[in-house]
Amino acid sequence: MNESKTIAVDLAKDVFELAAADAKWRIVERQRLTRAQLSRYFQNRTPVEVVMESCGTAHYWARTFEGMGHRVRLLPPQYVRPYRRRNKTDRSDAAAILEAARSPEIKPVAVKNVEQQTIQGLHRVRSQWMTTRTARINVIRGLLRELGYPLPVGSHIVRRKAPEVLEQLPAPLRAAIDALLDEVRSLERRIQGIEDELEQFARRNAEIEKLREVPGIGLLTATALWAAAGSAAVFKSGRHLASWLGLTPREYSSGEQRYLGRISKRGDVYIRMLITHGARSVLARAKQLMRANRPLTRVQRWAVELEQRSGHNKATCALANKLARIAWALWRHNSNYDGAHVSQRAVTL
Repeated sequence: MNESKTIAVDLAKDVFELAAADAKWRIVERQRLTRAQLSRYFQNRTPVEVVMESCGTAHYWARTFEGMGHRVRLLPPQYVRPYRRRNKTDRSDAAAILEAARSPEIKPVAVKNVEQQTIQGLHRVRSQWMTTRTARINVIRGLLRELGYPLPVGSHIVRRKAPEVLEQLPAPLRAAIDALLDEVRSLERRIQGIEDELEQFARRNAEIEKLREVPGIGLLTATALWAAAGSAAVFKSGRHLASWLGLTPREYSSGEQRYLGRISKRGDVYIRMLITHGARSVLARAKQLMRANRPLTRVQRWAVELEQRSGHNKATCALANKLARIAWALWRHNSNYDGAHVSQRAVTL
């Protein structure tokens, strides 16, 4: 049997499908292993290239296999899927991973370390708690509105106003709403605790602090971007980072006709949401300064002028794209943010 050079692993919870290929990409071995058998299988092999889809446990297994001396490539699942033939099975998935690994056009996903996965985990927990808090507040506002006590939008308003009307409610409902308020306060303490953890981590990480220099990019956006991307070197340019975040136009082209539509909305939804909200904040601040006849930075002036030509939403998306590019430039070149910066390309043109 020919010696295998590349091994594709279809990851799962308990049973893993392997397909090993030789130097000519012919499948020479197939295995179906449990978790314990998988570890022993790679421990007893000479170093090979291991290819997997970038899914839930992929980064853990990538670090494990790299620790055994193997080379690991993680492929985006959406680019592996077209290579699967016929029905979806573990066997066909492993073969599809091998086929996708042959394409030089598919760029691998960077393997995340434990710190990056920890930061991402904190963000996910915070998001879940934020969703739960919003749901509880909406229940309180809905119940009180039905009884003739409408409350304005805003968690701080609900926390302040709701206790004032509790005494006028029937005892059973009063106890239930009081319990909801206690839950909201508890959730907010937990959310603040996670933000404190993220702040402490950010202060120890020079790259995150560099990202926070960009207007509109605060603690949450900087930590989430650092944890998801890992390194600015993963992207060839700021445009590639913006494209990875789904902030570049979706293109429809054929022949000599080229049409650029709305943003693609590909990539990480959470980070795109954060950086878009940051862009809204920058644009709002720029308009405040303009109304007060105070000086604007180049980016602020550009954003305000674009809003006047194209409207608020388009200007917000374009500004989010620009902020992502600025963040990449500072991150990649380890430079400081300069609001009056003019690129050499712009001067040459």
